Amino acid sequence: MQIFILIFSFFLTSTFAYAGDDDETSEPVIEYIEMTPKFTVNLDKRNKYLAVSVQLMVEGEKFIEKVKKHLPALRHELIMSYSGRSAAELQTMEQREALRKETKKVITKALEDYSNSDGFRDVFFTEFLVN
Repeated sequence: MQIFILIFSFFLTSTFAYAGDDDETSEPVIEYIEMTPKFTVNLDKRNKYLAVSVQLMVEGEKFIEKVKKHLPALRHELIMSYSGRSAAELQTMEQREALRKETKKVITKALEDYSNSDGFRDVFFTEFLVN
C-alpha cells in the first residue's frame, strides 16, 4: 500500500510541475511603453496645436529593450509626421484612427531603418487634444 501511495504521489507531483511549465512558456511578455513626454506639435495655423500621448505595445523582452533604445529616433519621426497638419483633418474618430494607423506605419518603418520591427505590435493614443 505504501508503494502505491509513493508511486501515486510521484505521478501527481510531476503532473503539477509539468502543467506549471506550460503556463509559464505560453504567456508572451507584452509591455506598453509610454513615449514621454507627450507630443505637442504646431499645426498648420497660428496658435493651433496637437497634444497627444502615445503608448507602444511591444512583445518579447529583447524587442522591448530594442524599442526603448530607439525611442529618440521614433520621437523624431513622429514629430515630423504630426507637425503642420490641419486641425480639420484630426476632428473625427475616423481621422484619429487613420492617424493612429499612420503612426504605426511610421514607427514600423523607423524600426526597420534602425534594426528591425520584430516585436512591435501596435500603438495607442492615451491622450488626444487639438486646439
